[in-house]
Amino acid sequence: MSKSLRNGLVYPALSQQRNFLVASVNFTKMQGTGNDYVYVNGFENTIADPAALARRISDRHFGVGSDGLVLILPSQVADVRMRMFNADGSESEMCGNAVRCVGKYARDYGLVDSDLIRVETGAGIKLVRLLFDGAGTVSGATVDMGEPELTPERIPANPPGDETRLVSHPIDVRGQVYRITAVSMGNPHAVVFTHDIDALDLTRLGPGFERHPLFPNRVNTEFAEVISPRQLRMRVWERGAGETLACGTGACATAVAAVLNGHTCREVDVELKGGTLHIHWDESSNHVHMSGAATTVFDGCYTY
Repeated sequence: MSKSLRNGLVYPALSQQRNFLVASVNFTKMQGTGNDYVYVNGFENTIADPAALARRISDRHFGVGSDGLVLILPSQVADVRMRMFNADGSESEMCGNAVRCVGKYARDYGLVDSDLIRVETGAGIKLVRLLFDGAGTVSGATVDMGEPELTPERIPANPPGDETRLVSHPIDVRGQVYRITAVSMGNPHAVVFTHDIDALDLTRLGPGFERHPLFPNRVNTEFAEVISPRQLRMRVWERGAGETLACGTGACATAVAAVLNGHTCREVDVELKGGTLHIHWDESSNHVHMSGAATTVFDGCYTY
């Protein structure tokens, strides 16, 4: 029987294997403020079932380990297109930390040669302006995240009344009333301002918020603590992924919610478990700008 050697072990050659098909894909592991994804170059690879691959490759025990899978694809309307899948295989419209890494990947791997990159996402085209360190290496990016959406039906949210905004809106989660501010940054967020966020049991609380009937498409939930008018701390429960070290769109939504609730000014630093993001909600344009790091962890080849 024909055999091949891989990782020091002998496997039957693909043509001799029975009852299953083996495929492999080159990938790059990247992280933005600790929000880590596996990135696949869709210019070179075709993934037949990205949801299934996301579930397998994201597994932190049996896969590469990540918060999800990001495909970087050709676009007819921008420089590149981003598709993002959570660790459970569900597809999300947008991820702020991932879009910074997409910009870095596109520049580092020769898909673009510009410092300003247009990235097509499920939440529209995002402008990614690359940031460089002293050695000329892409170290991060500032992203124009667009305008926050506050209209309930566009978040989407289904309040029982005719509210035009859900600011400090009471909801019951597991028998306790919380006040949430609902914001979409291309994906839905519920922001809760509270104290001592480190003491919260998000494993218990998170699923109750994520699948609350107020949000028909589920929701990402941010638990935020006001430190000063220019500083917030935040933990996040992401739909389809659980608690993560950071969420870029969540940091933007939290900054917007903080202004709406009178807690901060329009330019703040949001401290997350994975690092700090700088958020500016520009009053004249109504656009939210997010700045943060983007880091390559390693390249590899995944066989499945």
